[in-house]
Amino acid sequence: MFDRLELLIGKSNLQLIKKKNIIVIGIGGVGGFVVESLIRSGIENITIIDNDKIDITNKNRQLIALDSTIGKDKVEVLKQRMLDINQNLKIQSYNLFLDKDTIKKIDFSNYDYIVDCCDTVETKKLLIKLASLQNKKIISSMGTGKRLDPSKLAIMDIRKTNYDPIARILRKYIKDENIKDKVLVCSSTEIPRKINSKMIASNIFVPGSAGILIASYIIRDFIGEM
Repeated sequence: MFDRLELLIGKSNLQLIKKKNIIVIGIGGVGGFVVESLIRSGIENITIIDNDKIDITNKNRQLIALDSTIGKDKVEVLKQRMLDINQNLKIQSYNLFLDKDTIKKIDFSNYDYIVDCCDTVETKKLLIKLASLQNKKIISSMGTGKRLDPSKLAIMDIRKTNYDPIARILRKYIKDENIKDKVLVCSSTEIPRKINSKMIASNIFVPGSAGILIASYIIRDFIGEM
């Protein structure tokens, strides 16, 4: 199934990718595209974490949101979808909300990359601190709601972000925690639209593109093209 990819990157790089191990926290609008892009790019060892169920409001942007999956656990639906793409996949799924207590249930030492696509700022802080302490590579997705232009997304050090309320909070956190490492994030330079609603306005273009961009960065990093 990877003949076309092998033509592009070579057999040795494809074999290298198959040996890598990635964990993705949050598999909604961004995370679902991260996971699927990685699996379709040769990753065969992956862990997914999310405690949400699929809601009808997810249908405008999430790969796993269908009429037939409404109300089901996101991790189980995505797991079966990924196994349907590659039966050789070794996938672990945790229906779990990651916080300061539950994070202890996961052994992060085995992972080559931590991908944070969750919505909770406190969880993002925990993962950034953990990655720094364990010298692990991490990419954290910043805000993708209230935006329409995917061309304004980029992978950058969090210290270079603008117009991103989540990144602003995390910049202060890494400064207060004296974290000197580069903290890679996927962030948009588009100014979020002002919308008078408690519901976060969204579309498929920005979160979907953010997920693909993150996966692309990881694969290119693995094969030495970053």
